[in-house]
Amino acid sequence: MIKTEKVLHLKSSRGRKVRVVREHYLRERVPCYSSLCQAECANEGKVLSGDVTHYVVPDAGVARDFMEVLEFREIQGVVFTQTACQAVQHTRGRRQYNRLRSLLKDPRHDCVLFANEFQEYSFCPREKGEPQDKWQTRCVYQAAVWYHDHLAGLKPIVMITEDQAAVVEYGSLNRGVYILSTQEYLRTFWPGLQAAQELYCSIAQALQERGSEGTEREYTEHLPAEVLEAGIKSGRYVQGTLNVNKHRSQHEAFVRFESSSNKSTELNSDVLVCGGKNRNRAVHGDMVAVELLPKGEWRGRTMALTEGQGEEKGEETQSQVMPTGRVVGILQRNWRDYVVTFPPREETQSQSRNSQRILVTPWDQRIPKIRISTQQADILQDHRVIVRLDSWESTSLYPNGHSVRVLGRAGELETEVQTILIENGVHVAPFSEAQLREMPVSSSERPWTLDPEQVVTRRDLRDTHLVFSIDPLGCEDVDDTLSIRKLPPGPRGPRLELGVHIADVTHFVKEGSLTDLEARTRATTYYLADRRYDMLPAVLSADLCSLLGGVDRYAMSVMWDLDAQTLAVNKVWYGRTLIRSSYQLHYELAQALLDGDEADVPELVKLPPGKRDVQLAQLIEALETLTHVARHLRAQRDSGGALELEGVEVRAQLDQDKNITALVPRQPLEVHETVAECMIYANHWVARKIQESFPQQALLRHHPPPRQEFFTQLQDSARARGFTIDTRSNKALAESLDRAVDPQDPLVNRLLRVMATQAMSNALYFSTGACPVDQYYHYGLALDRYTHFTSPIRRYADMIVHRMLTAAIAMEKGAGPAKASASSKELEELAQHINNKNRAAQHAQKLSTELFQCLYFRDKDPQSDERCVANAVIYSTRANGMLVFIPQYGLKGAVYLKNREGEVVSVMQDGRCEWKAGSLLRSLDHISTTTASGTSTFNLFQHITVQISVQPSRCHSDTLHLEVVSSKPHRTPEPQGQTTPPQGTRGRSRLVQEVVRQAEEASQQAEEKRGRASRISREEREFRQSKVPNLYCLLEEVRELALLDITGCGVGLGSAAQPCSASA
Repeated sequence: MIKTEKVLHLKSSRGRKVRVVREHYLRERVPCYSSLCQAECANEGKVLSGDVTHYVVPDAGVARDFMEVLEFREIQGVVFTQTACQAVQHTRGRRQYNRLRSLLKDPRHDCVLFANEFQEYSFCPREKGEPQDKWQTRCVYQAAVWYHDHLAGLKPIVMITEDQAAVVEYGSLNRGVYILSTQEYLRTFWPGLQAAQELYCSIAQALQERGSEGTEREYTEHLPAEVLEAGIKSGRYVQGTLNVNKHRSQHEAFVRFESSSNKSTELNSDVLVCGGKNRNRAVHGDMVAVELLPKGEWRGRTMALTEGQGEEKGEETQSQVMPTGRVVGILQRNWRDYVVTFPPREETQSQSRNSQRILVTPWDQRIPKIRISTQQADILQDHRVIVRLDSWESTSLYPNGHSVRVLGRAGELETEVQTILIENGVHVAPFSEAQLREMPVSSSERPWTLDPEQVVTRRDLRDTHLVFSIDPLGCEDVDDTLSIRKLPPGPRGPRLELGVHIADVTHFVKEGSLTDLEARTRATTYYLADRRYDMLPAVLSADLCSLLGGVDRYAMSVMWDLDAQTLAVNKVWYGRTLIRSSYQLHYELAQALLDGDEADVPELVKLPPGKRDVQLAQLIEALETLTHVARHLRAQRDSGGALELEGVEVRAQLDQDKNITALVPRQPLEVHETVAECMIYANHWVARKIQESFPQQALLRHHPPPRQEFFTQLQDSARARGFTIDTRSNKALAESLDRAVDPQDPLVNRLLRVMATQAMSNALYFSTGACPVDQYYHYGLALDRYTHFTSPIRRYADMIVHRMLTAAIAMEKGAGPAKASASSKELEELAQHINNKNRAAQHAQKLSTELFQCLYFRDKDPQSDERCVANAVIYSTRANGMLVFIPQYGLKGAVYLKNREGEVVSVMQDGRCEWKAGSLLRSLDHISTTTASGTSTFNLFQHITVQISVQPSRCHSDTLHLEVVSSKPHRTPEPQGQTTPPQGTRGRSRLVQEVVRQAEEASQQAEEKRGRASRISREEREFRQSKVPNLYCLLEEVRELALLDITGCGVGLGSAAQPCSASA
């Protein structure tokens, strides 16, 4: 080992140059991480493949500016030097450096880190007066030469650089080490990787244009980091995340502060940021520091609806004054990929003389226009394009960025779906060949069989327990089953055994495998209105981990020994089991058996009458006992304050080919609650087990109590009907909602429960070591500890909990280590990742449903088509209109009573509505318009008739426009001799079916024009699970979009059989 010194010239947070001298030790043996190594290096972990044609070594400039290009998985054999990585760290900041570190850790990317500055023969001391960039290039070249010699010339080395002088200087010095520009390298070695070449050109153009900004300052400079840190500690500045109001994106944003960073005693709400200047180049999602303005300049949020966008806007009406401030610094940029639309040709030409630099409009209205450099402005008109931000200088009105990839023409279904995925950070490529090779084989030629070793080690329940599942009709991915039986009497009397058996996914997906890493990245299964993207390959999710009837399956089981009289728990058993489900029931069949109705159980149809009657009696007895136990469990939670919140749920009617024929609103059945209670019970007891075994490293799920100010709308609306809502605790809230019933209109209680749901905070995963014990509580379920254990097929959190439970069992038996596999910090980071992905999945599903609703109404004439007229219920008032709910379609939206011309809605004697000159007056429980014809009043919970049309948008998503046409309820004429289906069935069924049909026809016609034979690509066949609307999204379509706001998801029943409810 040789000791030397390393001199660093760094820039401080104040902008000053700092000279740092550090001791530096050189070693002869430094791992090369190549599988071709002949020198027996200590290469632990990921190593470079020997199957590539060459190794590529990017210099510091390429790693700093073109890392996006190197992220393509097709580019293999990449050697990042320590010099290049440090250049990224010092010039691009922590976010970019962490991105590079993640790339190096990811086994799916064939790249490694070579510590060239610690290797004795590749280290290059910096010469006096040598520019830093020249020294870095020399270091990387020396590392490339050493790498070539170390491998004895077995593999050519290609160094890529943007420094043309380096290409000339080093290009012919060593045989076997080639120096190329990045563009030349891509053209030579990857001519078919067109996306990488286009991305390179886009970034290069952006870098070239970056220096041509003006010198006139448009915004104030951000304060230095140490000034911001000191100000936050002293309470002068407030730290928080910027949230832009999408309905007033140019004028209104809020900073939601972190309680730990708030030192101001007078600050108890969000901080309002008015106007772009006060926002000071902060983008939605950035972590910012805010300085409060003097109290005389504080303002309130606007309370009027935004014309054409359906939510709040308005200059004349404001809420109560709230803290108002301005952004003084950016603590962390949270930029992501943005989908934009190119402007029309006339706008492009007016923006620049050569049409190289243009302003593109993001799909997300909260994001400002972005300036990019391109030579394809004419070609990409009316296309959706992915763009990344590069910088936003104080001399520029707009941020600078570069284009990454073209999605397709705006308005086409596939383009709009991909836009939704990108905007929510959902990146789900087809499962790779390497991942699929990890899966067990299960085919008709080679059927999967039980492992004899597993048969010996697992508890076999196949012949001792009556195991059955209860799921929606047509469900194929059965991840939970139940059992209940009588046990021999104990010292205290008769006993029962309740069992919950969950698919043992972690047996097939080993921790750290490629499949596990992919599942961790996805974190959940993504459900859209016409497709789903599974977290796990189909061989698991639809076959080996689906607990189908009559087949042997591995399970993770929780079984309770209960007192048959009091249902008190005597003991609990956790472990891995073998099960064979005897009955695969659906909800309606199970309820019919409980009610004593005539019902055919498919598994019993072919049995002799005598045997059939005996087994049917056993099944009914099990269902009745299970129902009795579930009632007791629910009563226990009710006494603690469990909430019953409202959602709209529908059932899909399927034909023999699994095509959806109708959507019927799901009738509440007791069996729904029975299954839900069993799943909640299992989640609760597993949470107790893992928390007791790993007090500091258990993954739990808590639901924080909502902020009281969020209940204002609920309380005001209830008061308008004479009800009082007590929100001091979950128990008080539940009892208040139970009393708030209007016998004349069931929708009143339903909408009040909707408002309660919207007031709720999100339920979140957390590590027990990162949260005080008093914050473990689940507000919605009224449980002191809770987690997710019952759906590992579609939730990665459940897989983590399964592994924790397995470790806890092994530790209890003395067969495993007495510590968790991950630290509390690592687990908390993973929990935050899963929380973010869950939010993204919920939001993507919501936007997908809104897209289909707009596509359904887009081609219908609102003046003549009866499907565009519907009954609506008013549930809130605003300064210039009201918010309504349409039960038929499960829609919520804004209805304006005042237009841009100043006219207001006037109600005629027959209830018809017309626009006339007049004024508007809003109260908490009603809103009135006054014209020459008189005064018209609209009350909360009043039923009115609205007309539905689509408001198109070129750059953003289309929206539905609602207009009141009558102050009376809408009556749909019933054809004689026909039975009208339940409310909402016809509209929602037609909505999905018609949109899918039109999209498939359009796709088929387009592909026929292009001469293609197949309508669906290979990637879609491998990756998209369904061509027709899948069962889950249709069950949840109205529920998520219409009533359960995204902030309220996660407070439902908790049933694994009902996916959204299970998000509790």
